Amino acid sequence: MISIAWAPLYAHPLPANHRFPMLKYELLPEQLLREGVVAESAFFRPVPPPAEDIMRTHTTDYYQRLCSGQLTRHEERATGFPWSAQLIEREVMILGGTLECARRALQGGVALNIAGGTHHAFRDRGEGFCLLNDQAAAADYLLAQPEFGVSKVLIVDLDVHQGNGTARIFQHEPRVFTFSMHGARNYPHRKEQSDLDLALPDGTDDATYLSLLHDTLPRLLQEQQPDFIFYLSGVDVLETDKLGHLALSRAGCRQRDEFVLGLCHRHQIPVVVCMGGGYSPRIADIVEAHANTFRVAADLWS
Repeated sequence: MISIAWAPLYAHPLPANHRFPMLKYELLPEQLLREGVVAESAFFRPVPPPAEDIMRTHTTDYYQRLCSGQLTRHEERATGFPWSAQLIEREVMILGGTLECARRALQGGVALNIAGGTHHAFRDRGEGFCLLNDQAAAADYLLAQPEFGVSKVLIVDLDVHQGNGTARIFQHEPRVFTFSMHGARNYPHRKEQSDLDLALPDGTDDATYLSLLHDTLPRLLQEQQPDFIFYLSGVDVLETDKLGHLALSRAGCRQRDEFVLGLCHRHQIPVVVCMGGGYSPRIADIVEAHANTFRVAADLWS
């Protein structure tokens, strides 16, 4: 049975102008339960991790200033959020969810975080609505614990935006391979260098996108031989997305998930999935596309 990290705090501490895209954190669990995709027992409420599990990835100075509300105005503007204690609690909880997902995936093969995928956060700063980098922290956590037997991590970032924070964090870490497939002309305007970047032109459709992914990911598994995979399954690749500028259909987005998760399942590589972005004008389009990711995982690891 799949495990899913979710907490009510995921959705609530944000200012009103950010609330609409965050509704998915409330609606997605409700839809999965209503459809019977998972039982209520699949959900677990994450807990804040020890500070050392955060400062393994983020600098002590940044984390302490973040928690105490001492970011400069410039730093705060770069995150896109006004500071609040509840916002920091939310970000720490999301990171804790991804850490616990990593532990659970080692046991059950897969775990998913309803939130997460905060790939624009750097070691010493936040950007683009990302304050702490949950997948980077979880990768560092696994590599730091010899008993887990993880010596190589592959991060598959298929959000429409490049995982610039993740790329910079691991630029000198050979045990983590970062793969980002993203819109070439989309945020961030200044890209970092992942181990592999595939920059897509505006309007990329299902056939082009899936062909490129099919040509790339199996080769990476063969070359890198990862012990663990983190998958960022943003649905801002949809044609309906107001920020994405790609042209995937909902069916194409599901085929993407089926391919990535199918490879993980077939090769018996534990995988943690985080939701990433989604900004279609209709909340139903966002929730349905995210729900497909969970449906695929539930079918494979039933």
